[in-house]
Parts: sequence; C-alpha cells; structure tokens
Amino acid sequence: MRVDCDVVVVGAGAMGSSAAWWLARRGVDVVVLEQFEQGHVRGSSHGGSRIFRLAYPDVEYVALAQMALTLWRELEDDAGVPLLETTGGLDHGDPSMIDAVSGALRARGAAFEVLSPDAARERWPAMDFDRAGLVQPDAGRCRADATVRALQHRAAAHGAAVHFSTGAAVVAERGEGVVARCPYADLEVLARAAVVTAGAWIDRVAPPHIGLPPLHVTQEQIVHFAPRDETGDVEWPSFIHHRSEVGEGVVYGLRTPGEGIKVGGHHEGPVVDPDTRGFDLDPARVDESVRYAQRWLPGVEPVPMFGVTCLYTTTPTEDFVVDRRGPFVIGSACSGHGFKFTPAIGLLLADLAMSVTTVPRIARFGLSR
Repeated sequence: MRVDCDVVVVGAGAMGSSAAWWLARRGVDVVVLEQFEQGHVRGSSHGGSRIFRLAYPDVEYVALAQMALTLWRELEDDAGVPLLETTGGLDHGDPSMIDAVSGALRARGAAFEVLSPDAARERWPAMDFDRAGLVQPDAGRCRADATVRALQHRAAAHGAAVHFSTGAAVVAERGEGVVARCPYADLEVLARAAVVTAGAWIDRVAPPHIGLPPLHVTQEQIVHFAPRDETGDVEWPSFIHHRSEVGEGVVYGLRTPGEGIKVGGHHEGPVVDPDTRGFDLDPARVDESVRYAQRWLPGVEPVPMFGVTCLYTTTPTEDFVVDRRGPFVIGSACSGHGFKFTPAIGLLLADLAMSVTTVPRIARFGLSR
C-alpha cells in the first residue's frame, strides 16, 4: 500500500507521538509508523511514571522544563485526563550539586527552598538524609504510559494516521522529500519531511549522511518497593539523590500510585543491542537497590515487589538531538532524562518539520554542535 502525506513520523514513543500530536493539531497531514504494538515495553517510553522536575544544574534545561510545564497542561486540556501530577521534588546529597541546582533555579526565578537534613527528615519521615536537600514545588510525576497513549489517541483524533506493528522502517530521500518503507506491513509512505524519533534504533533508521553524534544504548532497570504506610497523609516527593562517594552514582525515585515506590540508578546499565537484549533484571543491581532502600528509605518494605527494564540512548554530553537536515528531522537520544520534556520536544520537532519557529530552538541540540 502506498500513502502520500505531508510528514511521516517514524517511531511512536513519547517524542514521536508528541510531534504527531502537534502536527495534526495544526492541520498537517501526518502518518505515524511504529514498528511494535501499541504500548510495547521494548524502548524508553513505557512504565507507570517518570519524574518531572525543574531542578537542573543548567539554566537552559530549567527554562525548557518551565516551558514544558505549561505545555503539559495544554496537553491535559486536549486529552481530558490528568497526565502530570504535582508532588514536589527533592534533590539531596552532594553539596556542589545542590549549589549548582539552586543557582540555575534562582537564575530562572523558579521557587525552591533548602532544608537541613533534620528538617527534611521531619517533612518526609519515610526518607533519610545526611546532607541538605533542595525542595522544588513544581516537580512531580508524569504518567508515562497514559501520556504516550493520550498523545497517540489525540493525534489520531486530530487527523493523524497512526500505524502500529509495521516492523522496521527504511527511510530515504526521494526527490525533494522522503520515502519510508515498511516491508513487513507492505506499506510505503511518501512525504515532504520525515520526523525520525526511533529511540534506540535511531542510528539504524536515520540515513548515514545525517551525522548523528556517537550514541550508546544501555539497559537500565528500576525496582518497586511497597510503602509501609500507603494511606499516609504525606505524599512522597520525586527525588534525586546525588551521592558523592566514589562509585555510588545517582539514585532517583518516586511513588507510582498502585505500583509502590520506584527506585533506580541512573546510567548504570550495560551497553546492549536493542534487537537482541533480554528483559531479565540483573540480580546484583536488584541487591544494590535493596541495600539503598534499607539505608535511605525507612518508609518502604525493603523487599522488591517487581522490576522493569528500559533503554537509555545517550550522547557524549547527555544533551538531546533535535535538529533538521534536508527533509529529515531528528528527535532522539534523550539520554535518560527526556520524558519530562515530552510536549516541549514535540513542539520543537513539529516546528522543524514545518520550517517555522514558534519557540526558540536550542543550539546544543543541533547535529553540528
């Protein structure tokens, strides 16, 4: 089957679905191709929740998160369902990181307060602290699965043709536009532009001449623990623990309603091939999460309820790739911290696909950076 359209979106994870939603709302004729079934767990966008936060040690990312916060509410209005729940967020640990985060928040006029370990412990008795913590009230949790599905449904409601289980797509230039072929689905799409948001498969879909930065794909994992007091009056904050001891790294967590307290390490997993990797949890890393819960989370039962794996696709600087070369718009390599920006990245991608500028572009996300 052959289809003609204005823009073809290859990859319907969070970023591709967001781009499709923005484009369809603008009246653009959009076709979306997703190689797997709707709601699959093979990539980076699945799961009950993701952290939303403004607390970055970088002014530009704070500004992007502030823009995203407004756009999350716009998405919720269109979808008619809650997708971003505000719980407050907490960064604690390494004083140099707390200082950097507070400086970036202050530069952007974002609210925050710094608490002593005792004050933080008094506010959140289910957690333990040995150093000061920074509290940012706008933080919370994104409902990840619900967000991706809502974007797909609303894109379709606005006129996008969304195809699942197409198998891998082959994308190439054709005249002044592109052609995307999905042999498994016997589908060929001709478009003026392609938005390639293929996540861990980006370097297999984007043409070689695009010039992607070096990327590596790792398999990360998280573990859920049951809270000791599920009916407590104090909501768990989303949290980032910046551990400064050599070899300990960053631990993050948040409560996912109905699933418990989610705890994971950041950039700790092995390099994998997205087509051949397994889905089993690494027992040694599960044990590390248990030890972390025993030491730092007195409000949970330190026995894993269940765990989940996901993929990070990471650039050397951990900055995203959001740029256009010819008829190809690239949106990928979110480096393990992209979900909170979903509606903002989707808007940037839609602008690039339409060759318009409604929000400022970000130079550090460029292919030639």
